Amino acid sequence: MNLFTDEYFMKQALKEAQLALEADEIPVGAVVVCNDKIIARTHNQTEMLNDVTAHAEMLAITAAANALGAKYLDECTLYVTLEPCPMCAGALEHSHIGKVVYAAEDPKNGYSRYGNMLHPKTKLVTGILKEECLAILTDFFKKKR
Repeated sequence: MNLFTDEYFMKQALKEAQLALEADEIPVGAVVVCNDKIIARTHNQTEMLNDVTAHAEMLAITAAANALGAKYLDECTLYVTLEPCPMCAGALEHSHIGKVVYAAEDPKNGYSRYGNMLHPKTKLVTGILKEECLAILTDFFKKKR
């Protein structure tokens, strides 16, 4: 039995989202996995870096490419707690990421509003730990309002 399931890795992304929450960032976390090994762990850092592009996915793509010494991530899987926005989906498309797993849909800002923006060969899985990932986001925004 493989211990390294989509749920296992999404739990790791959720830990990153918790770190974002503790830093008063929008609590989105991401990990990139290659051959059952996490090669990148990131969370939103837009406030800390004063950079609107510092989404968890963008930082994860850069960290994974650096870890592999390659720009293409076709053998990798991105686990992210929230559906990527169009900017992140575009970067994922250009990275040729092999698989994207996201927990919760983002009807307001998610890329799927614009159709499939991922690479044609990218596999997609959604809904893994959806409730847990939505809860951390919902609580964050309730406290902000």
